[in-house]
Amino acid sequence: MFSGAFTAIVTPFKNGEVDVEALEGMVEFQIAQGIHGLVPCGTTGESPTLSEEEDRVVIETVVRVTNGRVPVVAGTGSNNTQSAIKYTRMAEEVGADGSLQVAPYYNKPTQEGLFRHFVAIAESTSLPLILYNIPGRTNVTIAPETIAQLAEIPNIVGVKESTLSMNVVSDIRRLCGEEFDILSGDDPMTLPLIALGGVGVISVASNIAPGAISDLVTAMNSGDLARGRELHYRLLPLIRALSVETNPIPVKAAASLLGLCSDEMRLPLVPMSGDNLMRLQEVMEASVHLLPTPEEVL
Repeated sequence: MFSGAFTAIVTPFKNGEVDVEALEGMVEFQIAQGIHGLVPCGTTGESPTLSEEEDRVVIETVVRVTNGRVPVVAGTGSNNTQSAIKYTRMAEEVGADGSLQVAPYYNKPTQEGLFRHFVAIAESTSLPLILYNIPGRTNVTIAPETIAQLAEIPNIVGVKESTLSMNVVSDIRRLCGEEFDILSGDDPMTLPLIALGGVGVISVASNIAPGAISDLVTAMNSGDLARGRELHYRLLPLIRALSVETNPIPVKAAASLLGLCSDEMRLPLVPMSGDNLMRLQEVMEASVHLLPTPEEVL
């Protein structure tokens, strides 16, 4: 159902508020550059610091500006099952095409708890759901066997995989079959994940290089491994520069350098500065062939 390159879009701020005008421009920029889908209110969108009202504003804005041109999969997960249900129903109400559901963080549920959590959310909505498996942030892993159980539920259609394990990806594909969408949650893992049967990526780097990321995924999904490998290695220095500090600090700095939005963040995250910012600028200058021109940004 969901394949291709999806951008986990940053949330722009201006003087402490969501910058709706900048967000509108970023959505238009993404679509013009050939992105296949958008994911607002994920971790890259600083969702832990957004209020319920701001979540609605961001999702509504992305849905409105997109206007059906690409799918919008809203991040509506929580470590509180009832909150996840509430936010998912809100996303459905404002017109999102799907929902991204992170594994509950901090409270460390068992596999049975994870299963019941996602089942409860699935039963509360008609939206297709993508599970989000990211133990580095949640401290809990959704086991492939649990994902296979959940894949039997009609509106649980895929997983965003961020375990960094090709064994896990292989097990998910083996247990869940070809119809279940596996999307990379880490830009450097996109090529090997698609080679193992994945269908795309929910990308951080595509905030600033949507054309190149989309080209990589298109090449891999069409079987052009040589082109995919070429783009992978061309993008790798830029992708690595976007991980020198906690996401989304570097990518928001990069978006600011391109003129897409300000680098304003909400505590406890702070804007990038010093040597790391200088290094990011250097890598972006060396990667100019992968980045949009000033005219394309405007």
